[in-house]
Amino acid sequence: MRILVTGGSGLLGSRIAEIASNQGHEVYSAYNTHHPPYGIPIKMDLTDESSCKKAFEKTKPEIVIHSAALTNVDLCETNKDMAWKINVEGTRRIAELCNRYECFLILISTDYVFDGTKGLYSETDEPSPINHYGYTKLKAEEIVKEKLGEYCIARTSVIFGSRPAAGKINFALWVLENLKRGKKINIVTDQINSPTLNTNLANMLLEVAERQLTGIYHLAGSTAISRYDFAILLAKEFELSRELIQPTTSDKINWIAKRPKNTSLNVTKASDHLRNKPMDIQEAIKELRRELEAGE
Repeated sequence: MRILVTGGSGLLGSRIAEIASNQGHEVYSAYNTHHPPYGIPIKMDLTDESSCKKAFEKTKPEIVIHSAALTNVDLCETNKDMAWKINVEGTRRIAELCNRYECFLILISTDYVFDGTKGLYSETDEPSPINHYGYTKLKAEEIVKEKLGEYCIARTSVIFGSRPAAGKINFALWVLENLKRGKKINIVTDQINSPTLNTNLANMLLEVAERQLTGIYHLAGSTAISRYDFAILLAKEFELSRELIQPTTSDKINWIAKRPKNTSLNVTKASDHLRNKPMDIQEAIKELRRELEAGE
């Protein structure tokens, strides 16, 4: 397959490019500021029409995995214009180019399209975002549905992995780094998600690409867990001090944007349809340790 991955230097995009390249696919890693570690690098600015057109003309992809987005929830709230330009208008450009070049598009979306009032959301549940980030991602989903006949919208949750990417550290590595330094950390007990190992997610997405599975899929870890309990499990697996992890609640954290309480995802559809199954949290943390120890 000839695959174009947007956000090729990100936590998910870089892992997709690495695994797909190892499988023998022709992989183009689109980036804007951080040079991607895997795949054939191609410069692309989602806010620039001609930049996106040039990237498509040069790569002529069969599959596009659109993982690039502004995912900083508070920054999306304080700079709504930038969030809209990247997450909504950027997706519009990608969808229109996929239509023109007859590519199969996989849009990476988020559990934050939901309001978090019930948890274990299935693909048929009605989205109702409570922050601007979630709103922009829902609008991106709507654009893909409107512009394309066949596509896949893959919603995921709290991606973590063994390497920092695009200059950012993910939640799991942040927890481990602080615990190794003997530093106390405050972690919320009242925010529940479905943490997802980037390797597991990349493998599921590549299977979706190969089989061109259409519609909405919740591709995330199979365990609904609070941030606090996730941190405790990390400390346990890596034999670090659990006493350093201080429980707190969302109302005590100075977040700008509202955070939904429980956006855990029901992954039954993915478990039923895919050979690459969503991992439970224990399995994912063990794999994270294996990757870190192997330097992968």
